[in-house]
Amino acid sequence: MKKSSAMKIGVDISQIAHQGTGVARLMTGLTEAILNHDQKHRWHFLYYSLRQPLSLSLANQIRSSRHQLVQLPVPPTAITALWNHLHRFRVEWLLGQLDWFISSDWAEPPSYLKKATIVHDLAYLHYPETVTPAIRAVQSRRLDWVKQETKVVFADSQTTRQDLIERLQIKADRIVVNYPGVTLPPPAPGSAIRQKYRLDRPYILSVGKLEPRKNLERLVAAFNQLNLPDLDLVLVGPKGWGKTVDRENHPHVRCLGFVPDAELAAFYQGARLFVYPSLWEGFGFPVIEAMQHGVPVVTSDHSSLREIAADAALLVNPLDVRALAAAIKTGLTDAALRRTICQKGKKRAQDFTWKQYYSKLITVLTNQP
Repeated sequence: MKKSSAMKIGVDISQIAHQGTGVARLMTGLTEAILNHDQKHRWHFLYYSLRQPLSLSLANQIRSSRHQLVQLPVPPTAITALWNHLHRFRVEWLLGQLDWFISSDWAEPPSYLKKATIVHDLAYLHYPETVTPAIRAVQSRRLDWVKQETKVVFADSQTTRQDLIERLQIKADRIVVNYPGVTLPPPAPGSAIRQKYRLDRPYILSVGKLEPRKNLERLVAAFNQLNLPDLDLVLVGPKGWGKTVDRENHPHVRCLGFVPDAELAAFYQGARLFVYPSLWEGFGFPVIEAMQHGVPVVTSDHSSLREIAADAALLVNPLDVRALAAAIKTGLTDAALRRTICQKGKKRAQDFTWKQYYSKLITVLTNQP
């Protein structure tokens, strides 16, 4: 069999700037997988941000490898306007001649190169009220270009693949499901984290960007219905947009904001239960992260979350506050069920590795004519 030749591949990793989000998790994981596993191809990493430089450690890793890093100190809004709206300035003018260019999320550049893209979800179509008008416009314009120009679309889940086929009429043979890997750094000492964040009471944990799509108002309402004076509800994640939880009316609800990945594992390990009632997800990293750390999970029966969690979590309608409260109560009190879903969760989490993600991506690109 003839061996494939080495390729030059460009990839936009700018979403790493949005720390604490799933898109940042994915692009960080892919970048590290390339650096750890690719001994053949040459990668050209593109990173643009005005206020959030690429972490020095990751930048140094790329620079000390045989790959190339191009950083642009420009705001992402300027890039999206240039590429999505004007559709000017071909990406090869920045990165040189390549065999492939891979985009992700916000911006889709014009190019004469073969293009692939990563699509996480179509939440903006399912629940348009949970994203800002600006995000809806950006996603719609970008995916218009993807539909017209992109050779291969990598979807984070079967759910997203089906959405792309049904809602955007992208041909099925152009779409490949590639489940992301899920990893967190080893946990920092639990006692130090508990002291730093004053985690001196048992708690239920939820992790995710604080925005309407995460359905936190219904989660807080369900928590209040249960009247659990000995438990806190701890919400971890960067501030998004929309109404925030009124902590004065919920004394046992704690919004801790962004927590670095190096500390997040300790939060999972200390939780009695993990609850993720998001309205729509293309994957749902926190669900698998919780499973990795042996925490029983309650999550939505909507979107990809049913697919990703499989039989290793309690599934519930996220729009039904009473059903959500009942699932939380069951997850806290049914000892046999807790043991079962924890065991299944640890096994399920082993299905998502970055080595597998990288291997499938590079195999697909290599085999394209």
